[in-house]
Parts: sequence; C-alpha cells; structure tokens
Amino acid sequence: MKLPHVLAPRRIHASHGARWITAAVIVCGAAAQATSPANAQAAASAVNSTAAQAVVDQLPPSATLRKIVENGAIVLGVRESSVPFSYFDRQQQPIGYSHDIALKIVDEIKRRLKLPDLTVKTVLVTSANRISFVVNNQVDLECGSTAHITERDPLVAFSNSFFQYGIRMVVKRKSGIKDYDDLAGKTVSTTAGTSDERILRQMSLDRKLGLRIISARDHAEAFQALKTDRAVAFVMDDPLLYGKIAQEGAARRDYVVTGTPLAFETYGCMMRKGDPVFKQLVDDVIANMQRSGEAAKLYETWFMRPIPPDGVNLQFPMSPEMKALFANPNDHTVD
Repeated sequence: MKLPHVLAPRRIHASHGARWITAAVIVCGAAAQATSPANAQAAASAVNSTAAQAVVDQLPPSATLRKIVENGAIVLGVRESSVPFSYFDRQQQPIGYSHDIALKIVDEIKRRLKLPDLTVKTVLVTSANRISFVVNNQVDLECGSTAHITERDPLVAFSNSFFQYGIRMVVKRKSGIKDYDDLAGKTVSTTAGTSDERILRQMSLDRKLGLRIISARDHAEAFQALKTDRAVAFVMDDPLLYGKIAQEGAARRDYVVTGTPLAFETYGCMMRKGDPVFKQLVDDVIANMQRSGEAAKLYETWFMRPIPPDGVNLQFPMSPEMKALFANPNDHTVD
C-alpha cells in the first residue's frame, strides 16, 4: 500500500483589509530589527498567522472552513485505482473524473476565502478506511467512488450526487456465465468495505448460492483474482468494471460485463456531518457544473475519450439516469 501523498506546503496569501495592514506594519517593524534567519522566519510566521486569523473571524459558521484556514490547507482523500474516478498517473499524482470535481470545489473555496494560494494536500484512502478518515478529521473532502447509501448517513454527509450506476459483474467471456445463478458454489471477488460486498453476501444467502467470496483490498486486487482464475467473477460498480477492462488493452475482448444489476446507487463527495455551510458550498459547485453543461463535458473527457496513463477509452456512454441527474441536481439516495 502506498504511503499518503502530500503536496509540498505553500504560504497562504490573503487580500488586504485595514486590520491586516496594521498587523503587517507591526510585523515589518519587528522584521527590520531581525538579525538572524530565525527571527526573519518568526516574523513571516506572524504575518501568516495574523492574516489567517482575520479570515477566520469573517467566516460563516463552518467548522470545516475554519479548519482549512487555520491549517492553511485543505486535505482531499484520493483513491489509488478507482479508474476513471480517482486514481494515480505514472507520476503518482491523483487524477480522474471525481478528482476534477474536487479541484473545482477547491477553486470555489479559494475564491470565497480569498486564499488563492491555499495548499492542497492529498491523502490516499481505501474502501475500508475512507469513512473513518473523514470522521476523524484526517480528510476534509473525499470525492472518489463512494456510494451514498442510507446506512452511511448517520456517519458522514454527502454532497449532491455526481454519478449513478448499477452493481454488476465482469467475467471472462469464455466462462459462459450470464447471470448470478450461474455462480452457484463458485468463488467470486469484490472489494472490502464496499456496499457491493454487503449486497453480494446478502444475495448469496437469499438465493442459497453458497458463494465463496474474496474481499480484496482494492479494485485492482479484486480484478487480479478474476484475471488469474482465483475467482470466476468480480462484482462491483459497472463503471469501475469497464475501467478495469479498458486497462487490459487488446485483452479487453476477453472480458464482458454481465448480470442483472443487483442494485442502483449514486456517488457523492463525502464530508463531515453537522456543517451545512460547507455542504452547501460543495453542492453549489456540483449543481452549477451539471446545469451549465460543464459536468457533461467532463463526463465526455473521462468516459468517452482516451484517458491517462495508457490512452484507453472506456466507451461508456452517459445513461438516461445520469442525464436526469444532471437536469435535476440532488443528494438523494437510490438504494
């Protein structure tokens, strides 16, 4: 597992108000008397602290925005292999459809807080730890491939949805598997900590299929179980399945997504509960992107065109459900 990737910290710059000018004069006077690098560094720190506090004093009541200003940074949770939503390129930098949405939200935070040089830090999260990272203040915003399902509402808050999908399976074409009853007594893989895992286990019990389930650490590991014949199917969100197939290059024709959807779900950005001001900011950005057509263009970029790092094309057209979501932005669950 890769260590969390953190961007190098940068100094915060804020706009000048009367209070800040006074503070700057005081600090500059002290800096003029400084005779060592340590004193100069302390003076610069005092300027930053004073400017940040002035921003905090003018903030609406938002614990998350206050934390961002006081720390001089926002922390985004990112995924390692949720192609094309949130994943790493060859330089180990986060990219993807969901990550682009997160960066648009960051731009709006910078604008509202008048902090154009706000530092952006990224922390790697998994399906198993992403909720706890948000709850425990390790991550301020997670835009990846996290399903907004009812059972998660008591723990975290979700933004307006930015994707809707079905839970299906990918199998090897030569297997002849068409639907879930064909899996009886066989081994299948899924990703630990996902709603897909819970739904798959319940389906196996309800239909008395006796499935042996591999709960992998991440999507790449779950797909590898299918690829190496340790499992006959990988059950997951269908766009993620198409993403894994697309990465197989010429061998993509050896795989097929099949099965009646076990459920329909939506993705949203995840944040801490009890902060309606921050949630409204995030919702506004997503709604504006969807209504303006910007989200549709972003979809085209990541689902209908070649994407990094290998130039694969998922060829995953926008569904009628997605078009309806973009026409009527909301944070409703569909489970």
